[in-house]
Amino acid sequence: MMNKTNNPKIELHLHLEGGAPPSLIQQIAKEKNVDISSIFSEDGNYLFRDFTHFLSVYEAATSVLTSPKDFYRLTKAVLEQSAQNGVTYTETFLSPDFCGSANVIAWRDYLAAIEEAATEAKKDWGITMQGIVTCIRHFGPNKAKRAALCAAETAGDFIRGFGMAGAETVGTQGDYACSFDLAREAGLKLTTHAGEWGGAESVRQAIQDLNVERLGHGVQVIDDPALVEEVIDRGITLEVCPSSNVALSIFPHIKSHPIAALREMGVKVTVSTDDPPFFHTTMCREYELLTDAFNWSDADFKELNKTAINAAFCDDETKVRLLKELDTE
Repeated sequence: MMNKTNNPKIELHLHLEGGAPPSLIQQIAKEKNVDISSIFSEDGNYLFRDFTHFLSVYEAATSVLTSPKDFYRLTKAVLEQSAQNGVTYTETFLSPDFCGSANVIAWRDYLAAIEEAATEAKKDWGITMQGIVTCIRHFGPNKAKRAALCAAETAGDFIRGFGMAGAETVGTQGDYACSFDLAREAGLKLTTHAGEWGGAESVRQAIQDLNVERLGHGVQVIDDPALVEEVIDRGITLEVCPSSNVALSIFPHIKSHPIAALREMGVKVTVSTDDPPFFHTTMCREYELLTDAFNWSDADFKELNKTAINAAFCDDETKVRLLKELDTE
């Protein structure tokens, strides 16, 4: 059986703020004399009822992160936990809205702190991080344009992509096309959350109106066989987060999750944690749950990681290195 801690793992869907250990948020809140105790359970974990409440708790936790130094601490904490679970490469969603209110000048300062922490994490723990700037859908198209401008102005070796997170029930994917066009023109790769809450129709909008290369979640596409074929034909990769989907009651349990069925149909699927402390998961736990549910073997997970490497937004040199590391295991 695979050593689920030490084998290299590739993660393509991790929200930086969503990876914040509750203890870190509580410590920073205490330092700033901010009372956000209502978002925690008695045992110190994040506490939420449903997806709408989850978004509120997420934003309350993020509200205490108000300086580049806070985001430096956050990045180090998140990457340390990822590395402890065998993640060697992670693409992490960064939201300028939470970093200086998407002001480009302020965003540069926050990004410098995040990148400094990522550089130290690579040296200390061997984990490589690349950033994907995300706008927040329920903040509206105008704020999305500001986030896209931040992405375009800082595109480069560290910022590799642009995407959209937040509530899929607000507007349509096409409402944000201008932001995605701006990011595309800056040379950034594209992904968006779709098929998590918005049904198969949100996937159709994402690939036809935004022309993205990857889909965050995307699992509800299984309800439309013709659309599944289009996803396959376009070579689109899904950033699947099984425990997240179960925790938010999209599916009742892991065995009912469509990741295995989609993979058997020929869809490119990968495995990620989304917001791990919120959903009481890690990459090791995801692997264990999928092994138990679908009897996946070492070879299955190696294939999933190769799919993730090939779909990653990093440069070709990094992909070659990651594939070599994977093949030596």
